[in-house]
Amino acid sequence: MPRRVLLMISSMRGGGSERQTLLLLRHLDRSLFTPQLFLTDRSGELLSEVPQDVAIHAFSDRGETSGVYVPGRILRQQVEYLSEVLRRESIDVIYDRTFHMTMLAGPAARRCRIPRIATIVSPPELAVPMVEQRFVWLKRKRLARAYRQAFRVLAVSQQAADSAERFYQLPSGSTEVIRNPVDVALVSALAEQDPPQRDDRLTLVCVGRMTEEKGHFDLIKAIALCQSSWPENLPPIRLRLIGDGPLRSELESRWANQPAGPHQVDFLGKLTNPERFIKSSDALILPSLFEGMPNVVLEAMALGTPVIATRAGGTIELQRDEPTILWAKPGEPDSLAQAVRQLAMDRPAAAQRAAHAMKMIRQHHDVGRCVDRIQKRLLQACETHPQVRADTSIA
Repeated sequence: MPRRVLLMISSMRGGGSERQTLLLLRHLDRSLFTPQLFLTDRSGELLSEVPQDVAIHAFSDRGETSGVYVPGRILRQQVEYLSEVLRRESIDVIYDRTFHMTMLAGPAARRCRIPRIATIVSPPELAVPMVEQRFVWLKRKRLARAYRQAFRVLAVSQQAADSAERFYQLPSGSTEVIRNPVDVALVSALAEQDPPQRDDRLTLVCVGRMTEEKGHFDLIKAIALCQSSWPENLPPIRLRLIGDGPLRSELESRWANQPAGPHQVDFLGKLTNPERFIKSSDALILPSLFEGMPNVVLEAMALGTPVIATRAGGTIELQRDEPTILWAKPGEPDSLAQAVRQLAMDRPAAAQRAAHAMKMIRQHHDVGRCVDRIQKRLLQACETHPQVRADTSIA
């Protein structure tokens, strides 16, 4: 009989972790697993793409208000709801992705005695203090406990794994690296749908939620630097920013206040199919301050689109024996501007890096092999089913 596995993610907004969760939901072997999905918020453009055989359980469906604010109250309510789902659906194993989900899955799994596979998607030394503003020390303590009690902790890059072991004081070498896969066939098919028109400009695309760690302010400043020092023999830049987020209005204002020049920045907002813009661009540019394993870079590489990226976190692991990325320094707009100029001046070198990248994706990020490794860990968790201490608290 197939094992019942519950995959957990906050919502189905179009971020990298959400896309990786969707990929796993699609590719899990139905003869081995019956997948279900837990969300804290039933929202996001990827909801409609969840396979029809996947039951969705969302905390937001309860429609209850939390009442007067009490620290930890929402967390306790979410853990209670998740525990109800685990019992009602007779879940055999949990796959929690991102530390937000681990905060819920850890105590609920202890309470219900269900094994877990936890996945770390960003270096927590940087991600947790940046994202969490209150009670960081307490959340770190709870997360450390949850990771130690998981059947297996996975990480999407060696950088994320090493950071997790330091930050949570996990045993050295205890975190297994399974890098994000790419469904090359699907990405290629999406890229062919309604491709945007191209012109003579150097077209760059940046895809990502507009939050501090994604480095959009550095990118805007880099393009502004190019305004004042762009060789006349090179085509002007057209930068397309795909995504939304709390910093969008400030980014738009920052660009609007730049002196006029030959270059253009377009804010396209959220798009359901960014692959067609990635495919039709001269390069994808990723200015992040830190990353786990950037899904958008993997997709660009699979499509043969050159990549400019900062040496941030797991991104550096996307170059092996052959050059695949034109590098810039994180947090340094001058370095980004220099990389853009280098791309514009040497297009054959960019094409060569892209060819190396396509080969690397097929060798090391094949969807079948990566999903198979995750399935083996899930089955091992079900078979071993360690006797976890019953615990009704979430401390």
